[in-house]
Amino acid sequence: MDVRQIVESLVLSAVRRKRGGWGMEVELPVSVEIPRQESHGDFSTNAAMQVARHLHRKPREIAAELVAALREEDREGRIASLEVAGPGFINIFLSEDVWRETLARALAAGPRFGSSRVGAGQAVHLEFVSANPTGPLHVGHGRGAAVGDALARILEFTGHRVVREYYVNDVGNQMDNLGRSLLARYREACGRPSILPEDGYRGEYMVELAEAVRAEVGDRYADAADESALPFFRREAGDRILRGIREDLAAFRVSYDRWFPEQELHASGEVTAALAKLRDRGQVYESEGATYFRSAELGDEKDRVLVRGDGRTTYFAADIGYHSRKVAEGYSRMIDIWGADHHGYVSRLRAALKGLGEDDGRLTVLLIQFVTLIRDGKAVQMSTRSGEFTTLREVLDEVGVDAARFFYLLRSYHTHLDFDLTLAKTQSRNNPVYYIQYVHARISSIFREAEGRGETLGEHPPLSILTLPEETRLMKAVARFPDVVSECVKTLEPHRIPFYLLEVADLFHAFYHQHRFLGETPERTQARLALALAVRTVVATGLSLIGVTAPERM
Repeated sequence: MDVRQIVESLVLSAVRRKRGGWGMEVELPVSVEIPRQESHGDFSTNAAMQVARHLHRKPREIAAELVAALREEDREGRIASLEVAGPGFINIFLSEDVWRETLARALAAGPRFGSSRVGAGQAVHLEFVSANPTGPLHVGHGRGAAVGDALARILEFTGHRVVREYYVNDVGNQMDNLGRSLLARYREACGRPSILPEDGYRGEYMVELAEAVRAEVGDRYADAADESALPFFRREAGDRILRGIREDLAAFRVSYDRWFPEQELHASGEVTAALAKLRDRGQVYESEGATYFRSAELGDEKDRVLVRGDGRTTYFAADIGYHSRKVAEGYSRMIDIWGADHHGYVSRLRAALKGLGEDDGRLTVLLIQFVTLIRDGKAVQMSTRSGEFTTLREVLDEVGVDAARFFYLLRSYHTHLDFDLTLAKTQSRNNPVYYIQYVHARISSIFREAEGRGETLGEHPPLSILTLPEETRLMKAVARFPDVVSECVKTLEPHRIPFYLLEVADLFHAFYHQHRFLGETPERTQARLALALAVRTVVATGLSLIGVTAPERM
């Protein structure tokens, strides 16, 4: 158990110890938090106020009784002191031995410190990015990619079995329009008169695609009839753009277990089967030649068309088939990561799962808010290649993968992100990713110097010598890492890792400028090297969980 879990267990045991005397039959949930102010303890609980509310008693009276019960439950002497504060909070101060014991566990666990089996092999389907193969990835897709990949890493670190999937929307009018757009640009490249479709794709990338196709096939299709040439250009456009998407994501250190094409979904009959199941359950009806899903009865704002009057299925019908497939594959949890502009689609998809007779609680949809690029304090648009939007590749080329991934995750995806390109390229403490990576590089330098001086870390460093407040703060920071990872899993919020790493970096840099690691007494040097190693480990592991490198030298 991590330290918070130990404290939660103590508080829960104390409440249970008092329940009989209070005449309380129900068991209330116990909440233990880390106070913002160090003077308010290592942990604080509002358990007394929860109990008082239930018993209609004064919270501070209950708090006093719980303090006494906590002292009785604390048989191993983990609690140094307790105090009742404010309306009935109980502030808990732990013994410094707790932090030294946790430091020892961190050193023993190494890179696995913070990992767990909380997932117990739970199968999780994680679908993210899934941008239509009609153009290159833009900066918004980059944020979804960073969030999705970081979540996959964190979930796997905690024992979940994660399948990463990219759903390729390669069916429908959008692909026909894409093929016609490429054909028009190809004819222009061949010197033939051509008109781009009114609803075609107009980005500069289409001109580049057309030139690449012409370089391979020459003028073979320059004068061909549209309908005979369209299948080739539709396929070429989709394949080439998808290949570019794959390459961009690979450069961004994002990988997938499966790339699932919508065409396969239709060819396998899974869309038809899902609609038949809805029909058998009385969830569809016909109106004016079209087939509708009774989604309004299941939480959607209105009923939705599944099959148009001309017999073509809608995108929503395909999505029902796709999620029905996920359910059939046995995933206990399905996580979809979408752009914020898809918020209206969530209730529709939940209604579909209910209509199929499935538990919609198995589905979690994360909505990623938009990104604005900032340079020198001003919002900018980089359009050197795309013509209409800034591509992910442009951002990677300008700031690098480490900075891009870190800045995408530096804010909660629930909020709008201002991505400061100027700051991301700065090699100073003002750049958060540089500031954190420098901790790892600086500690690595300390160990190189220690080896040169013959002051290498032994197997049993005397951790009891770590008594300074600054040392204790660093030990507490190391001890918090498993709790941070656990919170990331509970909330599906990977931004908690960068926040934590910044706190660790602040504490370490402050300590480094005040104290020496080497050249002290042999005992103190050993203890501080052990502390430095634990800090380096959580920094390296934390960075790896968000896909950022931990350099040995900078």
